[in-house]
Amino acid sequence: MRTVTVLGSTGSIGCSTVDLLEQARDQYRVRALVGGTNAVRLAEQARSLNAELAVLADEKAVEELQDLLAGSGVQVAGGRQAVLEAAALPADWTMAAITGTAGLEPILAAVCNGGSIALANKEALVCAGDVMLRAVQEGGSTLLPVDSEHNAIFQAMQGQRVEDIVKIILTASGGPFRNATLEEMRSATPAQALKHPTWSMGSKISIDSATMFNKGLEIIEAARLFSLTEERIDVLVHPQSIIHGLVQYSDGSLLAQMGSADMRIPIAHALAWPNRMVTTSSHLDLAALGKLEFSVPDMFRFPALRLARQALCEGGAAPAILSAANEIAVDAFLKEQIGFLEIAQLVEEVMNVLGTPSANTLEAVLHWDTQARRVALEKIPTFNM
Repeated sequence: MRTVTVLGSTGSIGCSTVDLLEQARDQYRVRALVGGTNAVRLAEQARSLNAELAVLADEKAVEELQDLLAGSGVQVAGGRQAVLEAAALPADWTMAAITGTAGLEPILAAVCNGGSIALANKEALVCAGDVMLRAVQEGGSTLLPVDSEHNAIFQAMQGQRVEDIVKIILTASGGPFRNATLEEMRSATPAQALKHPTWSMGSKISIDSATMFNKGLEIIEAARLFSLTEERIDVLVHPQSIIHGLVQYSDGSLLAQMGSADMRIPIAHALAWPNRMVTTSSHLDLAALGKLEFSVPDMFRFPALRLARQALCEGGAAPAILSAANEIAVDAFLKEQIGFLEIAQLVEEVMNVLGTPSANTLEAVLHWDTQARRVALEKIPTFNM
């Protein structure tokens, strides 16, 4: 049996991972489940999977977790240090699904074990790409992408040489404002921006999809994962969200990975890799689909793509600054402190203020992350909705 740890088990990706583990109980032994604040959900997961250890990042909820798991034999711990210790436990496979910069240290703790790391945390490679890849190499770990787009590229590249690749193509749904005018986007409300046409996601990623910042971050992540320069990474708007990624080869071949809009598919691929596992995800019916559409994204209406490419080319702390400023901007939009189009405007202003400092250590990455948040918060009052 393979040993498994799930970092971020109570979030969306974590719950999908737990669902797959419950379907294959005889193949996996759960070392640790790490959640944020939801003691009830974590306790249910730990009992269901007979986990060795259940950890909550929120120390205030640990007593509740202990009560819920009394008599189960599951060990309980809480707090930041407990999260890091759980991540450092030897495991054959670790799901890295703690979101934001809070996930950086736990992922670094996990990669030292030399196992497989299923990466669902964008910030790990966007903000701390050099630091993370160096740690992966030193620890002898294997990175397995879980984002549907990067997992699709990973599958389409299997057995192929990087030098034979002309470019890769990430697909984007286009979000709720794919066909909206600038005026409609300028007056968009948080409720409108949260209505994703295809995927069911949390509020942050839903807004990122609406602005296309998510695709910008994925460009940076893809460059790190697949050792590709910015000009070899394209984006196409594909509203059906059936083709998740494509690879163009030098002989003219174009390989695409297709699947239903169900995150359990890429998670299952990473969980069973290099094999496959049976899931309850629906299979595609191409005849029923009828047609697939593609278009080039409008860089004028979606400046997030330009800003992300700029940050990737500049390097250093620029991607970390971009990501941190975007988090603050999205939160401000959700609180109706700034308008929808001002999300990208705020991010660009922060990037202009802080420039492109170097960031060769985790401490440096976290420093510039903090600085970007500070500058963004200072600038919010200057925006007039």
